Amino acid sequence: MRLRRFGTAALLLAACATLGSCASVSFTRDTQTSGSFTSSGTALTLFAYDFPKRAIDIARENASDSRQPNMIIESEWVFPNLGPVDWLLDLIGIRYARVTGTWGFVPTDESGAAAR
Repeated sequence: MRLRRFGTAALLLAACATLGSCASVSFTRDTQTSGSFTSSGTALTLFAYDFPKRAIDIARENASDSRQPNMIIESEWVFPNLGPVDWLLDLIGIRYARVTGTWGFVPTDESGAAAR
């Protein structure tokens, strides 16, 4: 009986670890060589351990893996954020993070390129 409970708990923990994260990234093109991006990540937290890692790290790495040139992160957002009592979410919780920014090189106009 004890082995069955351990097996069920191990299976539940494995399911939480593998299903606990999700990531997405989207790009918009403003010019032929530049644009903006939004990347997001979700993570499960159990007893101060994030599965598979922190949601903000998932979102940042997902954007970085796209290998767009000159990526600049302009804003980060994590939900939920309880401020001083945020430690409550470290017991058990799900976090969502979003990172937005720009990528690429904005083309210069013809007169600016000729002056250089």
